[in-house]
Amino acid sequence: MDQLSQTFSALADPTRRAILARLATGAATVGDLAEPFDMSLPAVSRHLKVLTEAGLIERHTEAQWRRCELRGEGFRVAADWIELYRKFWENQLDRLGDFLKRTAPEPVKGKSRARRKP
Repeated sequence: MDQLSQTFSALADPTRRAILARLATGAATVGDLAEPFDMSLPAVSRHLKVLTEAGLIERHTEAQWRRCELRGEGFRVAADWIELYRKFWENQLDRLGDFLKRTAPEPVKGKSRARRKP
């Protein structure tokens, strides 16, 4: 699987997105990350493996603790892809705005738009 597909596949799961949100506040141990979820440590470890393989987090061993932290490089692939399409759509909307300005009818001068009552 290519890097972009792997990144979006990892981001598709709400549990993994919650883990990433927690790591955005700072590094955490596997136990800390598992705490809010109603799942086993092995299940959390599987989520962490997916995030690691996608390049979104790094895991380090410190004494008996396994610490995790965000890895910016993994997000860059997705951000670059999204930026390409953001620029495309921004350009399209700018062109649409220019077209609407060019083709807008001229306001009629001297005539009131208010409806008269019979």
